[in-house]
Amino acid sequence: MSKTETTEQRDGLGDAGEQLSTAPREETDGVLGGPTLGVVGWIRWFWRQLTSMRVALILLFLLSLGAVPGSLIPQTSADEFKVADFKKAHETLAPLYEKLQLFDVYSSVWFSAIYILLFVSLIGCIVPRTWQFVGQLRGLPPGAPKRLTRLPAYTTWRTGASPEEVREAALGVLKGRRFRTRAAGDAVAAEKGYLREAGNLLFHIALIVMLVAFAWGQLFKSEGGKLVVEGDGFSNTLTQYDDFKSGSQFAVDELEPFSFTLDSFTGTYETSGPQTGTPRTFEAAVTYTRGGGKDEKAVIRVNEPLKLGDSKVYLIAHGYAPVVTVRDRDGKVVFTGAVPLLPIDNNLTSSGAIKVMDGYRDKNGEKQQLGFKAFFVPTFAGAGKGSMFSQFPALVDPVMALTGYHGSLGVDSGLPQNVYQLDTTKMKQFEVEGGTGVAQRLAPGQTMTLPDGAGSITFEKDIKEWASFQVTQQPGNGLALAGAIAAIAGLTGSLFIQRRRVWVRAVRGEDGTTVVEMAGLGRSESTKLPEELADLAVALTATAPPAPEPAEAEASEGVEK
Repeated sequence: MSKTETTEQRDGLGDAGEQLSTAPREETDGVLGGPTLGVVGWIRWFWRQLTSMRVALILLFLLSLGAVPGSLIPQTSADEFKVADFKKAHETLAPLYEKLQLFDVYSSVWFSAIYILLFVSLIGCIVPRTWQFVGQLRGLPPGAPKRLTRLPAYTTWRTGASPEEVREAALGVLKGRRFRTRAAGDAVAAEKGYLREAGNLLFHIALIVMLVAFAWGQLFKSEGGKLVVEGDGFSNTLTQYDDFKSGSQFAVDELEPFSFTLDSFTGTYETSGPQTGTPRTFEAAVTYTRGGGKDEKAVIRVNEPLKLGDSKVYLIAHGYAPVVTVRDRDGKVVFTGAVPLLPIDNNLTSSGAIKVMDGYRDKNGEKQQLGFKAFFVPTFAGAGKGSMFSQFPALVDPVMALTGYHGSLGVDSGLPQNVYQLDTTKMKQFEVEGGTGVAQRLAPGQTMTLPDGAGSITFEKDIKEWASFQVTQQPGNGLALAGAIAAIAGLTGSLFIQRRRVWVRAVRGEDGTTVVEMAGLGRSESTKLPEELADLAVALTATAPPAPEPAEAEASEGVEK
């Protein structure tokens, strides 16, 4: 007996027990005591291991495990500032993380190696199994084993119908139950459940599709953020973004040509109950243009993006932009406009900076820059209440606290600077006599006068709102969704469809009656096979009813005599 003979063959089942699955057989030649392999033999052994389902599952687990650091550790591709802050806070761990490429997990050598090996493993496993499955579909159910009594599900009876009538009836019953059938000698062979293996193959092909979609999306994606104040606009060019990141194969000329203006932002909130302050309406009305065409209106809501070609514009945040006017000592306006402030809590308590870079001169006529730290609350608790934090996110009683500085903002150094923070390294706070710093709370329409006639800043009654948008271009999303749906469908088929075979043998007995044998064979998990075989036997007895056993027939004849 050769090593390739299976357990079923040794049990006398022959081809009847073969190919219930297209899973590759486990071979141990050349390992664990087998004959020594040459170079080609080792290559073949390595290839068999790589393309096995066991290794594919291990690689899939390693890929999931490798993605964990990408979720827990700041990534350079997502936020360079967070990475820089992490390195400052963890001076010991940072060099180790850099060597392990944990700040760039998804483009690291080790993650790419797992990804490529998984891709090769799945393809190397699926291709031969697909050809084998196609061969099974083109083939016919195997003939009946010599000894049907060896099969796990078996039944037999005697009938007065001829063997030909029994086999003809068996063909009709099995075809009616959607079995593939054929007459083979003195038996009828039938098989059912081919879609189980089709579902299995579909599941693994879908995994490849999702891997391709993930790689495609990472290489050709683009994602940028833009904060837009009511009345202002945005054009989809690289210089217009506040922040922008893209895949390594993305070209700037692939940006979708469009522009839009934020007409208004509408936000309403729950005013009572345990959900006080929860947003009820959160939408941005925009006017947009595609490729220089005519203006169109749209409303962007959370999870309802504006689709413009291959790009989607998402509404992700909003806040307030108080309008301020800054004048110099001569009353000349040196700055006026809406200043976006960033929220620091759910009630939209906001902070930021007002920067006057040009046009201001001190009492000596020298050019100087002004800066103001701003703290804004849309709903003030009230003087003497002990809290400057907002009590509600809507504009009920807006107040802004300002602290003034003069000197150099540091914007001329050429280094990037956060527009929402004020660098006071080269600035001095405005002070009154006695050295007290100047900080003042203003209501809309009020003015803060700077000491020594240095000028003033007015909190205008007009308070605008801003909305933050994210513009994404992710080409692999549709393919990934199709792959996910196909994977679920394939997995469902492979779990709930059972592959099984049934044989019906009808031969003439020594006493002239027909002996009918029915047997079934399925995979180990086919627990309902005996029930199905019994149901088929009952259906067949309508044409081939059981005949009395010889002893019973003789006893019946004696009674009649």
